[in-house]
Amino acid sequence: MSNANGRVYAAVLAGGSGVRMGNPDKPKQFLMMGDKPIVVHTLEKFCVSGFFDRVILLCPETWLRQSQDIINKYCSKHAGQIDVVAGGSVRNETIMNAINHIETKYGADDGTILVTHDAVRPFVTYRVIEENIRAVEKYGACDTVVPATDTIVESANGETISVIPDRRMLYQGQTPQSFKMQHLKKLMLSLSEDEKAILTDACKALVLRGESVALVRGEESNIKITYPQDMRIALALVEGQSC
Repeated sequence: MSNANGRVYAAVLAGGSGVRMGNPDKPKQFLMMGDKPIVVHTLEKFCVSGFFDRVILLCPETWLRQSQDIINKYCSKHAGQIDVVAGGSVRNETIMNAINHIETKYGADDGTILVTHDAVRPFVTYRVIEENIRAVEKYGACDTVVPATDTIVESANGETISVIPDRRMLYQGQTPQSFKMQHLKKLMLSLSEDEKAILTDACKALVLRGESVALVRGEESNIKITYPQDMRIALALVEGQSC
């Protein structure tokens, strides 16, 4: 699906390790969740949505062959829509690898949209995906968020409270994060080494340059599977969907 001004691509970021899941030998995105790996649940959401010209899976270089094998086995119906590409050592390097792959293989212009998403957020909804694309068409960039429900405490020294911000102004970040791709590339290439060191996600590149990033309302169910307790919640959600 192309938007009015260009093509739309999804970059599914699968560069994480399995250490916090207690399985350092297998990246957590490749662990089984029900009858297929987590990453396959995620890829299917983007392939089935009908919104994308191509879905790019970015994984550790040592898992390129295994990733393709997993797609062929568990996601064969959509294998023709998916490119498997090596990620980088950090998140934003991985996103740049996606951009370079798209430019080299398919070309890009100022209207090209890139939707980036964590491979370990398999419960993203089609509404959230579509609203990301529409927000980029209108504003140029967006982040998916949910309102903070707990009081957030800031501490400069890790021992005592520095400030307690007004919760009404705080949100918890999720993904997708979506952008006009060529503009994102330009901003990321302009960053200094010091700026890159504090870059926790791609949206911060725009914030550092004083540019606006629109908010898309996420879902509480759009969880990130990081720890074993997250997998237990995910399995319960999968079971609930199959009922």
